Amino acid sequence: MIIAIDGPAGAGKSTVAKLLAARLGYVHLDTGALYRAVAWKVMVSGIAPTDTAAVVSILPTMRIRTEFTQGHMRVLVDDRDVTGELRTPDISAAASIVSAIPAVREWLLPIQREVGAAGAVVAEGRDIGTKIFPDADVKFFLEADVDVRAARRHRELIAAGHGTHLEQIRRDLSGRDARDQARALAPLVPAPDAVRIDTSKLDPDQVVDEMMAVIAAKL
Repeated sequence: MIIAIDGPAGAGKSTVAKLLAARLGYVHLDTGALYRAVAWKVMVSGIAPTDTAAVVSILPTMRIRTEFTQGHMRVLVDDRDVTGELRTPDISAAASIVSAIPAVREWLLPIQREVGAAGAVVAEGRDIGTKIFPDADVKFFLEADVDVRAARRHRELIAAGHGTHLEQIRRDLSGRDARDQARALAPLVPAPDAVRIDTSKLDPDQVVDEMMAVIAAKL
């Protein structure tokens, strides 16, 4: 099966997708990490994420590939493993901008679909169930209160050694939500056939339990 998980930043997509993939013995495809990888390349190249022409100009010479070890995905840019560098606030902000560029989304589309071609994949990220895998067997859309999401992202960044302020994260998430919901390309909306789950008061295992019940009904 192909299982698609979408939702706003901090709703728990990555954590839940990893757990769900582990339970099923599937590969975990984090499509958001691929956009972050483009943002990483843009920033180390000294390009402003808002400079669309410059961003598009580096795509033909950039190489992004994925590697999977026991279902876990690592991202390599020009043969450099950048997986551990993709979760900083600066990269998050830049990724939100570059992911709105049509040429970037089209460039990454075959990379994502190549992973899904073999099946047995839990894929998470924006428009995963509407454009990337519109025929996914099961689709989920995770939601959570912005304060809950900010607290989760704050803990994640602190654990990764990044100093940051909770209120700033909350403002960043609110701004990103507004941009993502309003944009014409790949807006933040659930697929019509997605199962919506509010994760605000659920721990990751409880969310996965709900997902497994939905998946079981499809088997």
